[in-house]
Amino acid sequence: MPSYTVTVATGSQWFAGTDDYVYLTLQGTDGCSERHLLDKPFYNDFERGAVDSYDVTVEEDLGEIQLIKIEKRKYWYQDDWYLKHITVKTPVGDYLEFPCYRWITDDKEVVLRDG
Repeated sequence: MPSYTVTVATGSQWFAGTDDYVYLTLQGTDGCSERHLLDKPFYNDFERGAVDSYDVTVEEDLGEIQLIKIEKRKYWYQDDWYLKHITVKTPVGDYLEFPCYRWITDDKEVVLRDG
C-alpha cells in the first residue's frame, strides 16, 4: 500500500495555530484517497510556527497528485488557523508543494493545487 508523507507548515503570526480537527484528502490522476484526520496522539498539532509531518497510507496508487483538500472542523470552540503550505512526498520520492498562505476560518474545506 502506497504511503505519502504530508508536511504541514503553520504560520508564525499571533494566534495562527489551531486546536481544531484537520482532515486531508489527496486527489490524483488515478483516484482519490479517503479523508484522513491529521493527528498525532499526545501531541499538540498545528501550533504557531510549527511544521508537522504525517504519514498517509492509501489503498492503491493515486497517480500524479493534482490537488489536495483540507477540511477544518471545530473541536471545542471556533478557532482560526493560518496555513502557510503543505508539502507532499510521494511514494516514488517526488516532493510537491501546495501553497496556501491564508487564514482558514470556520468549518471549511479548502482546495489547494500544486504550486
